[in-house]
Amino acid sequence: MGLDVGLSVGLMARGTNKLAALQVKNSGPGTLQDGGGLMLTKRDKDSGKWTFRYSFAGRRRDMGLGAWPDVSLARARSMRDEWRAEIANGKDPISERDKRLQETKDAMDKDDPTFEGMTEITFDAIKSDLRGKGDRGRWKSPLRVHIFPKIGKTRISKIRPIDVRDAMSPIWRTKPETARKAFTRTRKVFDKAARMEFEVYPNLMDIAEEMLGSAPIRNNTPTPATPWKDLPALYDRLRWDLMSHLALRFTILTVVRTDAIRGACFSEIDGETWTIPSDRIKGREGKVDEFRVPLSTEAMKIVEHCREFKRSDLLFPSPHGNGKKPLSENAMLNALNEMDESGRPHGFRASFKTWSEETDLIGWDVSEVSLGHVIKTSVQRAYGRSDLLERRRVAMQKWADFVTGTESKVVPLRGSQN
Repeated sequence: MGLDVGLSVGLMARGTNKLAALQVKNSGPGTLQDGGGLMLTKRDKDSGKWTFRYSFAGRRRDMGLGAWPDVSLARARSMRDEWRAEIANGKDPISERDKRLQETKDAMDKDDPTFEGMTEITFDAIKSDLRGKGDRGRWKSPLRVHIFPKIGKTRISKIRPIDVRDAMSPIWRTKPETARKAFTRTRKVFDKAARMEFEVYPNLMDIAEEMLGSAPIRNNTPTPATPWKDLPALYDRLRWDLMSHLALRFTILTVVRTDAIRGACFSEIDGETWTIPSDRIKGREGKVDEFRVPLSTEAMKIVEHCREFKRSDLLFPSPHGNGKKPLSENAMLNALNEMDESGRPHGFRASFKTWSEETDLIGWDVSEVSLGHVIKTSVQRAYGRSDLLERRRVAMQKWADFVTGTESKVVPLRGSQN
């Protein structure tokens, strides 16, 4: 800002001043004009708001200068004069202020990031090791829901143990599994900040944990499962004209996890074998392989049925999104709720496992591999590399025959003399 321009603007503004400090103090609700675009709008006798009204590029704009009495009359006039000088230099005051604020924020983010910003830094460093680059596993979800609202915008250097305690307290006892995830990931964020030599309160997470009390107990309640003897009746009740019901049928028959079901594509099916890509298999990135699923006669019937109204490569698309979006996570769950079925989609895996244990129709190793479980040590897997596909094909057909009631004979129970 040139000295002459600034001086002339300041003199001009002072020449138009109309208010006195005592007048401002004693006035009631209403708007007071000081001249030069400065005005004070009072809500009542004790509070008000300063505004600088100006024109720039043919547009009238109102710029807030702060609350009265926190900002005095003298200070408001000083700010008005400063911003009028910016106009004289061809700059829009509001745009210039926003620019300065952003520059200040950027400088602070570089030297002292917010907890939310530090979380992004931490996530970027580890996401290559997470399933689906961290998106499918929703690594940030516990922090976004429970921690960000309390300390997300706070600078790392300003966070104290009591702040973490206050953020975690509402879920520490009521949602122990979520609390465990949120606490572990919060600790990882602060550990990363310390390694990057940002200012972090010493032993912050250890002190916060002491404040919270004993660690939350992991919830080991198993997922509710439909009793295996009830599955044929449930399967028979499922409809053929609802995508969520078709997906439930396919889940029961293949006993794979719902993430794999929701993303199932026609292009993944070759003949009577469905190959699930590794990015939809549970496990750490780079630690799991694609998984082949033998499809029974009934499962293939569902595939062909879905092909009749194919809108995209997805077997089970959402009713919304022109067939390009998979079913939502809750679609199958809601379908079971509407049927008053207490078992959950993931519980069908337990139903299958119990069926295999209580009958001698298939072997233990075949049932475990069918569920995608690892049954050998790393050395054994290095030599025994078969995924038992053909043995599993026979097993899954037996399972489908039971579920659909195709087999009329009584299923032999373990230990039966018949």
